[in-house]
Amino acid sequence: MEAPRIDPTPAPTGLSPWESSTIEVFIRAASLIGLPRSVGEIYGCLFCAQSPQTFDALAARLGISRGSVSQGLKLLRQLGAVKVQYVAGSRKDHYQPELSMKRLVHGFVRDQFAPHLESGGGRLDAIAALIESEADPALRLHAAQRISTLRTWQGRMQKLMPIIMAALGGASFFSKPNEAQQDII
Repeated sequence: MEAPRIDPTPAPTGLSPWESSTIEVFIRAASLIGLPRSVGEIYGCLFCAQSPQTFDALAARLGISRGSVSQGLKLLRQLGAVKVQYVAGSRKDHYQPELSMKRLVHGFVRDQFAPHLESGGGRLDAIAALIESEADPALRLHAAQRISTLRTWQGRMQKLMPIIMAALGGASFFSKPNEAQQDII
């Protein structure tokens, strides 16, 4: 079986074709999980680099704005995807990628996914209140059934989160699991 052909995208100054193609992989991954392109570019550049990179080096190598680099690094640090590395004799921060898949996924689940799941119940309650004011009984019944489906999905995800977090070796998503959460195992 032949390996898929990868056409390198035009590389910004200083990026080799393999670096450009690898960065594209991270751009696509970032897009899949709803993160900005620049986040994928920055992580990909750090992933390819042989040594920790400065803010200025990232902006220059990628040809992106300082604002994009700043926001991207801030988000990546929040997720635990990059860390600051001390470099003797330099007054600038140097960044290097987190290479542990476990830590990357744990940071994303903790900071991006979990807050949305936690606040979902309140949003569903608000939608249910809106459904009650629907004049058409058939539409009200249909909408109520759809909200019921969303509540079921939310409940299943809440049951699944402690298992995901345990598999990642992180702290429990919920302070203490209820009976329903224990039943999923």
